[in-house]
Amino acid sequence: MGFTVSPAGMLFMSGHPDPTEQSASRAPNLGLVSSNDQAQTWDTLSLGGQTDFHDLDTVTPPTGELRVYGYDPQQGALLVSDDSGSTWTTGATAPIRDLTADPSDPDRAIATTADGLIETSDGGRTFRAVSDAPVLLPVDILDESAGGELVGVDPAGALWRQEESGLWTQTGEAQGAPEALSAVGGSSPWILVADPRGISASPDFGATWTSVLSYAATL
Repeated sequence: MGFTVSPAGMLFMSGHPDPTEQSASRAPNLGLVSSNDQAQTWDTLSLGGQTDFHDLDTVTPPTGELRVYGYDPQQGALLVSDDSGSTWTTGATAPIRDLTADPSDPDRAIATTADGLIETSDGGRTFRAVSDAPVLLPVDILDESAGGELVGVDPAGALWRQEESGLWTQTGEAQGAPEALSAVGGSSPWILVADPRGISASPDFGATWTSVLSYAATL
């Protein structure tokens, strides 16, 4: 259910076992699992059998230790780990849909809810509403080299970008409501979305799209 890649390239995942592999002796929740060999093998780091994180993201604080943010829907709370996912503290409660952490400020994370965007600036202990923002499904943060703004897609499929001034502008369409969104920064940012048809990329914030992977082509 949750998946992210750390700045160093480690993969983190959560969810449920394959239905064909479930048994009375195997717990239904994976907890946090990780891979450092490009998903060839996976190791359970923590909360095995206890937690099914519906969203995950990672950032690197000044200490150098990896911070992992994870949304636990069973508690309805944001969990935070400051030791690469080994131990956790329980943060604020919120009905989170999607979560993204700010790579330039590890204490800041943005989440989407049915009522609008919320933000934490204290490492997940509290949330506050983000004023004047559209209601979004997925959201991501561009890195500082690309301006550091937010981008997201609303339920109607419109792609929105937050300008440096804080104002929001509709910049394109995502051809439907995507299941996931990722912003790739740099001097020429790209927006990647995944939906039931596959993965598409846009170099101009949703004005045009290029198909990267078609699910039909892989069947």
